[in-house]
Amino acid sequence: MASPAERYTAARRRSHHPALRAFAEGYDFPFDEFQQQACEALEDGHGVLLAAPTGAGKTIVGEFAAHLALGNGGKCFYTTPIKALSNQKYHDLVLRHGAANVGLLTGDNAVNGDAPVVVMTTEVLRNMLYAQSPALRGLAYVVMDEVHYLADRFRGAVWEEVILHLPDRVTLVSLSATVSNAEEFGDWLQEVRGDTTVIVEELRPVPLWQEVLVGRRLYDLFVDDAQESVNPALTRLAGEEARFARVNLEQRPPRGGRRPPRSRVDVPSRPEVVETLDRAGLLPAIVFVFSRNGCDAAVRQCLRSGLRLAEPPERRRIRDVLDERVVNIPDEDLAVLGFGDFSDALQRGIASHHAGMLPIFKEIVEQLFSEGLVKVVFATETLALGINMPARSVVLESLVKWNGEAHVDLSPGEYTQLTGRAGRRGIDVEGHGVVLWTPGFDPKHVAGLASTRTYPLRSSFRPSYNMAVNLVDSLGRHDARELLEQSFAQFQADRAVVGLARQLRRNEEALDGYRESMHCHLGNFEEYAGLRRALKDREASLAREGAAQRRAAAAQSLERLHVGDVIRVPAGRRPGLAVVIDPHGGGSAGDPHPVVLTGERQVKRLSVVDFPTPVETLTRVRLPKGFNPRSPQSRRDLAATVRNLGLEAAAGRPKRDRSAAADDTEIARLRAAIRQHPCHGCADREEHARWAERHDRLRRDTDQLERRVESRTNTIARMFDRVCSMLESLGYLTGDAVTPAGRTLARIYSEADLVIAEALRTGMWDDLDAAELASVCSALVYEARRDDDPTPRLPSGRVRTALTDLSRLWASLKSAERDAHLDFLREPDAGFAWAAWRWARGEPLDQVLLDTGQAPGDFVRWMKQLIDLLDQIVDAAAPESSVGKTARIAVVAVRRGVVAYSGVT
Repeated sequence: MASPAERYTAARRRSHHPALRAFAEGYDFPFDEFQQQACEALEDGHGVLLAAPTGAGKTIVGEFAAHLALGNGGKCFYTTPIKALSNQKYHDLVLRHGAANVGLLTGDNAVNGDAPVVVMTTEVLRNMLYAQSPALRGLAYVVMDEVHYLADRFRGAVWEEVILHLPDRVTLVSLSATVSNAEEFGDWLQEVRGDTTVIVEELRPVPLWQEVLVGRRLYDLFVDDAQESVNPALTRLAGEEARFARVNLEQRPPRGGRRPPRSRVDVPSRPEVVETLDRAGLLPAIVFVFSRNGCDAAVRQCLRSGLRLAEPPERRRIRDVLDERVVNIPDEDLAVLGFGDFSDALQRGIASHHAGMLPIFKEIVEQLFSEGLVKVVFATETLALGINMPARSVVLESLVKWNGEAHVDLSPGEYTQLTGRAGRRGIDVEGHGVVLWTPGFDPKHVAGLASTRTYPLRSSFRPSYNMAVNLVDSLGRHDARELLEQSFAQFQADRAVVGLARQLRRNEEALDGYRESMHCHLGNFEEYAGLRRALKDREASLAREGAAQRRAAAAQSLERLHVGDVIRVPAGRRPGLAVVIDPHGGGSAGDPHPVVLTGERQVKRLSVVDFPTPVETLTRVRLPKGFNPRSPQSRRDLAATVRNLGLEAAAGRPKRDRSAAADDTEIARLRAAIRQHPCHGCADREEHARWAERHDRLRRDTDQLERRVESRTNTIARMFDRVCSMLESLGYLTGDAVTPAGRTLARIYSEADLVIAEALRTGMWDDLDAAELASVCSALVYEARRDDDPTPRLPSGRVRTALTDLSRLWASLKSAERDAHLDFLREPDAGFAWAAWRWARGEPLDQVLLDTGQAPGDFVRWMKQLIDLLDQIVDAAAPESSVGKTARIAVVAVRRGVVAYSGVT
């Protein structure tokens, strides 16, 4: 029961925040303190940055912004990073405020766009700001959900563009995952947006237990609530496992026999993992597999095992949802898409979830899992990116994932993001993050991932070509430059510069003191020290040159050796006399590795490292016929002969060693100048010289610091200048004026923006029909998942010619980028051109998928991105050009069948 003081405080809060009181009455649970604080700050007129763990309930604050907008007669835009999350948030807000008050704009969907509350992807809002859309009138609040996406190196700049461009009257609500530098991000928001309240919540509303599944037994990862002490039982198991592995490694299986098992722990099958979780009461669960094929294989394994997790009433509800959601999809397409197996698995309470699935299938899985009807989902990490699908437990099959280029370890931030799905607020008392024990498991490594809760937010902002022309058009070049200097990227760089500048000031003060300490009454000691330094540098340079020449000469001398040559090895582990028994030793030209027998009867492979000077042959011996270096007797006899002959030959050879410095005229000049300098006769010369050396070292450090400061100061603005210079040279800008070509570029929001603008300006695509245009444009959105994808099949005729021209255009622009020290444009990828051409021609789904090998989800995703680009071309193309009309026809041709099925329902 609350104390009188707590009841009094609560009453004061309610009286001061009537809107929040009315809003809270619509929820059947009390708000947490951080939610209360954030909503109060919002009602008081402050902007808000809320950083809290996944599943903590941050979106309550975003929903309160929508409540305030509706109550005040204003508008609220709720932005999300991905379309799936936008669709989900749209449904949530419709349930709370009614369909008439809520709209959706994602590029794929446009529903009630003039509503007072509109959910949209962040890119849509950015485009509205540049276009100065009438929809911005009356905008009072903008919610930026998952604002930590601004660290994304491909799309992160969009978030900063929106934050910098929003009118001052708009109150910004920023919702972020827990990041370690939330205060720094809040300081930047305070600087660019004005009054901003920063609230950081690190506690999860549902506690998370970290566990390890060893065989079919669950172990706690930690033995203390502070999550500092690793369970000694796991440490002991890891030690036993390591010893077992070593013994196995030493055991050779008998010929034709079976190798011993790799692990003493029986790794359970996927159905066994699910059964273990079910017995422990840990379903529903998400099992992260990190492989699309692995997810689908896991579902098949569960089906083959006869696993059933859904009760009869749940199965009936699942069938009803399936019938309702796929009613518009023809049976023949459902058969192609594997709907039978998909439906069977769902009715057993089992599903997979990954980017290769048809979007509407993923939406069905999300709906049924949220309703508690699906008990286990095998998913790739994409499920963790924003979609609201909490579970009682999360299982990680592995701590290694494929990042598109290599297999890499999960980072602490990724581990936290994935396991953060465990624990449903209002349903579960606790969540469970479970890691599977596999051979080589290291409990301490997992403990390190689990105990690192936060990660820093780093800006990825940089001014693109499209951004540059839009900024110049709306602000002019000077003001645009100043705006970019307000970016979070520059803010972070400047903060680093502050520390460097402070160190620079300390260095300059120390340099003044060093100069005073090396002052000489006889003359300018800095000048004298400079002569000594020049002499030292010249001697070192000659020494380096001499060493390089000696190494080259040594390598050449090794290449000239023959079998039987007796040499002296001057360095290495076994110096002394040796005879060459294999002059090549497997080495290549320029990298010789002769094999020798030493006087100590050791067979050794030599290299250039063993010879600081060229090797000379002292004498030569004939190796006995049938000499066997593996025979101790053969080695003993030959070594004795080498010692006798080699010592005699070496005794008569004089040593030759004359320094190159002795004949160098520059060294002679410097030595004379040093002797003639007045300071050379100073009694305190060496004391002054020590201060001069300190001054010289600190001067070099200070120069390096200055270069670092220069590289970080105005970095974004300097990049903007380079972008503008390149655009000016290509005719998109003329000073502060945007040319007609520049206005075309301003309407193209793509990584390939400049390539597309150039293609439109030159009329490269004017003669293509709709299917051909779709095929060529697909190369500007598609990106193969792996570099080793097979050579793509291409349509013949005009498509092939246009793709060749496109590659030449990209190469030309890439060359211009290199000259301008820029790197924006990705090379076109024709890997989807055949599929796009066939689909736009109207061919059936089964033939296109079978012939191209595309997964349905990938196929739909690339088609939707292609539609988005074609829509931009419709908008950007000159009214008199044919390409705009062709693009409009292509959009209709592509948006059919499965490409049109998924959306808001």
